[in-house]
Amino acid sequence: MALVRYEPWNLFDKFQRELNRLNLFDQLEEGESDNSNVVTSAWRPAVDIREEANRFVIIADVPGVDPKDIEITMEQGVLTIKGERASDKEESHEGYRRVERVRGSFYRRFSLPDSADAEHIEAHGKNGVLEIILPKLEKTQPRKISVKS
Repeated sequence: MALVRYEPWNLFDKFQRELNRLNLFDQLEEGESDNSNVVTSAWRPAVDIREEANRFVIIADVPGVDPKDIEITMEQGVLTIKGERASDKEESHEGYRRVERVRGSFYRRFSLPDSADAEHIEAHGKNGVLEIILPKLEKTQPRKISVKS
């Protein structure tokens, strides 16, 4: 007779792993409402966002996507990145033939802080990496307002 170990939390662990895989766990935990994690496309490129002293930098991994096929728009404080990839790789050797096809569109949205300068956004694409640079607005100095009687 074999002994089977019972793990009461195993079902919850599986459920959490599935939510993480779908990127829904963070949404439930933090109550996000910007819809950037909503699955609206066939694939979702990995994105890194960092803040520097005078700019924000968004770096997206978009392998197989020609930079000309990427559409970046900015509207009402929301940056949208859309694109599509289509790639066929064929390999033939003696005794076999292999064809790999990678297809799909992507759609990502990011809410930008008020300090981002929407008028001077730049984007560069090279070797499957998209870099979007969002400069920060110049800080305005506080102004003293006199009260008239």
